Amino acid sequence: MARRSSVFIRVVEGKNLPAKDITGSSDPYCIVKIDDETIIRTATVWKTLSPFWGEEYKVHLPPNFHSVSFYVMDEDALSRDDVIGKVCLTRIVLAEYPKGFNGWLNLTEIDPDEEVQGEIHLKIEIFGSDLARKLRCIVFEARDLARKDRNGASDPFVRVHYNGKIQESMVVKKSCYPRWNEVFEFDLDESFNEKLTIEVWDWDLVSKNDFLGKVLINLNGLQQDLQEEGWFRLSPGKSKACMDEGNLGSLQLQVRLRDETVLPSDYYKPLVQVLCQEVKASHKEKSGHLITLIDETTSAECRQEVAANLVKIFLGQGLAKDFLDLLFRLELDKTNEPNTLFRSNSLASKSMESFLKLAGTQYLHSVVGPTINRIFEEKKYIELDPSKVEIKEAGCSGLHRIQTESEIILQSAQHLQSYLAELLIAIAKSVKICPVTIRATFRQLYKRVEERFPENEHMNVKFIAVTSFLCLRFFSPAIMSPKLFHLREKHADARTSRTLLLLAKAIQNVGNMDAPSSRAKESWMAPLQPTIQQGVSQLKEFIIKLIDIEEKEELDLQQSLNLQSLTVKEGQLMVYKTKCKGYLLSSSFKKLYLSLTIDALSFAKTQFSKKSSFIPLSRIRALEKVEEKSFGNSNVMQIIYTDENGGLEALYLQCKCVNELNQWLSALRKVCVNNSDMLGSYHPGVYKGEKWSCCHQKDKGVTGCDKTRHEVTLQEWNDFLNPDLEAQLIFRHLIGVREVMREKYLELTKHDNISKSSLTTGPARNDSATQLFQILKDLEAAHDSFLADSPNFADQEKKYLLEM
Repeated sequence: MARRSSVFIRVVEGKNLPAKDITGSSDPYCIVKIDDETIIRTATVWKTLSPFWGEEYKVHLPPNFHSVSFYVMDEDALSRDDVIGKVCLTRIVLAEYPKGFNGWLNLTEIDPDEEVQGEIHLKIEIFGSDLARKLRCIVFEARDLARKDRNGASDPFVRVHYNGKIQESMVVKKSCYPRWNEVFEFDLDESFNEKLTIEVWDWDLVSKNDFLGKVLINLNGLQQDLQEEGWFRLSPGKSKACMDEGNLGSLQLQVRLRDETVLPSDYYKPLVQVLCQEVKASHKEKSGHLITLIDETTSAECRQEVAANLVKIFLGQGLAKDFLDLLFRLELDKTNEPNTLFRSNSLASKSMESFLKLAGTQYLHSVVGPTINRIFEEKKYIELDPSKVEIKEAGCSGLHRIQTESEIILQSAQHLQSYLAELLIAIAKSVKICPVTIRATFRQLYKRVEERFPENEHMNVKFIAVTSFLCLRFFSPAIMSPKLFHLREKHADARTSRTLLLLAKAIQNVGNMDAPSSRAKESWMAPLQPTIQQGVSQLKEFIIKLIDIEEKEELDLQQSLNLQSLTVKEGQLMVYKTKCKGYLLSSSFKKLYLSLTIDALSFAKTQFSKKSSFIPLSRIRALEKVEEKSFGNSNVMQIIYTDENGGLEALYLQCKCVNELNQWLSALRKVCVNNSDMLGSYHPGVYKGEKWSCCHQKDKGVTGCDKTRHEVTLQEWNDFLNPDLEAQLIFRHLIGVREVMREKYLELTKHDNISKSSLTTGPARNDSATQLFQILKDLEAAHDSFLADSPNFADQEKKYLLEM
C-alpha cells in the first residue's frame, strides 16, 4: 500500500496590485512554495497591476507536507525583485475543501518573524531522583534554516527558555545546517505547567538578531515516557497585525488537495478487467452501457480529469484506440446534426483531447514549434481588424511618415500569410512523424463519421471531425497559449499575443474547411482567404495520407502503445563533474547536451554529437537541489551516483531558471522511482576546503545533513503511466457517483424488466454494470481494512470519502 498526496494548482490572476516601478505599474510574477521549497515560478506579466497568468500545475508530494505559499513578486532588471505580498494555504485549510479551494485571497505583507523554515533535532528527557528531578534538553543539529545574510547563509544559535531561565548555545557561522550537540539542564517544575521553548536565531554583529523559528514542548506528555527525541519543525513567532492587508491587492487561485491510498495491484485487476471487457465486447455486439453510465453521471467540472484517467488506463492495456472508437460510436448514435458533432465537452471530446496531449506532445512541438519561435523572434506588429489598427510611423531615420490603415492591414496580411503557409507546410509534411497510435485513432474516427454521415449527403463532415480535434482542440490552443504547452518559457507580450490569436483563428478557419459561417463572423479576415482556401486542400490531402496506415504497421507497434518513448527529456545544460580538477566555481561548468532515457542519462557536446559519457539510472542514489551559496546560483541540482567501484560521486547541473530545474529534477526522480538503495539524506552544499560548505563537517563520506525529497515531482503530460494510481482515481470517482449510476442503470435497463430489488437483493446478473457495483463494494471494503491498519490516516480518509 502506498500513501501519496497531490496538489492541483491554478494561479489564475491578480488585481489591484500596488505599483512598484516609477512608471506607476509593476511587472508581477508568482512563486509557489511547498513548505520551504520553491516548486513553480509563473511567467512575468509586464506593466500591469491586474495580471492574468492562467497557469496550471499538479505537484506530487509526501502526505506530511504542511502548506502551500504563493508569493507575488515584481521583477526588476537592475535591482533585486520586490516582494508585493503573499498568500498561504495550510494543509488543514485545504482539507476543508474536498472539491478544492476556488476564489480570491487578499495578499498580506511579509512578516520576517513568520518567514521561518527548517527543522531542529532535539532530545528532551526527565532524570534524577523523585526529590530533585531535572529537565535535560539536548540540541543536536538543525537543517534547512532560513537564509538571512547576504552570503546566502545564517549564523545560527539556540536560545532555550524554561521556568523563567534562559540558556544559549554557541554561534555556528555561515551555515543553515548547524551542528551544536549541546546539553541544557533545568530544575523541573513538578506542576508541569511550564512549557519548554527552543528558539533559533541568526546572530548579527551590528544589527538586530534575526528570528529563525521556535519549538514549544508541552512537558505533560513526558510524565509517562520521560523522554522524547526527534526532528521538530520550526514554527513562526507571534504574528504581527498587518496594516497593509487589503491594500496589497488580491490573488485568484484554484487549489485542490488529493490524498490517495493506493492498494496493491491485485486489488485493482477486477476493476480494470471489467472496463476492458466492456471495450472489447463493444466490437462484437452493440454494447457500451457501462461507458454510457460513466459518461452520463460525470459532471462537467470533473469530466476532463475522469477522461484523462480512463485514457491512461486504456493506454496501459493497449486499448486506447478501441476505447476512443467506442466513444465515437456512442457520440455518433446520439448526434443528428453534423454541425454539432464533437463540439460539446462530452466524455468523447475530453478523452480525445487528453489522448492527443498524452500521445502527441512531442509531435505538437515538432509541427508548430518553429512557427511560434519565429513569431516570438520577429515581434511584428500585425492587425487585420480595422477597429483595432494603431496608426504608427514608418520609414528609415530622417524619413518618417505615418502609415495608413490600409498599408498596415496589407503588411499584416502578408506576414500572417507567411506564418500560416509555413505552418500548413509543416502539417502537410508531418505524416511520418505523427505517432502511429494517433494515426490509427484518426482512421477509426474518419471511418465511423463517414458511415454515419456519407460524403454525398454531408460534404466534408468526415474531414471536419478529424480537424475538430487536431486543429481546434490541439494546434489552436497551443498557438494561442504556447507557454501552457511548454512551447515557450514565458508568456507572449501584447503584440505577440495578438499575432498568435490571429494565426490561431486562421488555422481554425482552415480546420472548419473554410465554412461560410466562419467567413461571415469576422469579415476582416478576408485578406487571408486565398491562403485559407489553399490550406483546406492541403489539410484534406494531409488527412487522407494520415489515416492511410496499414494494419500490420499498427499491429507491430501495439506493444508500445503505452507511450513510453525512448527519450524522456533532453536539452542543453551547464554540467560540472566532481572528478574534474580544480576548484568548484560556477565558471567550471561546461555546456553539454543531456539526453535522459528510461535506462541512462547521457552527455554530448551537441544534440547531434557522439555521446561522450553516460550514467546508468540504476546507479543513481539521490537527486536534489544545491544551496545557492555553493556556486552563487540558486538553480543548481546534483545527481549523486555510484562509480564503478561503488563510491559516491556527484554531478552538478546548472539550469536557466527554477522551472527548468524542477522539470529536470521531476523527470529524473520519476525514471528512478524503482531504484533500490536510494539515500535518505544528502549534503545540499559542496565539499571544498576540506569540509562540507553546508554543515562544515570534515569527513567527506559522512551522512548527509538534510533529508532527500524523492517524492516531490511535477506532473507532465508525458509522464510514465501508473496503472494502480489511475485505477485508484477512477475508483474514487465511481464511488462518488455510485448511487446516481444505479438509478441511471435502472432507467437504461427497464426494457429488461430489472427491478431495483433484484439489483440489490436478487441473484447477481452477469452484465458489466452489475459486476462494477460489486467490484466497487469489494474495493471499498479493502480500503476500510487497510485504513484500519493505518490509524494515522483512517480518520482523514474516512472524512474525505464521506464528503465526496
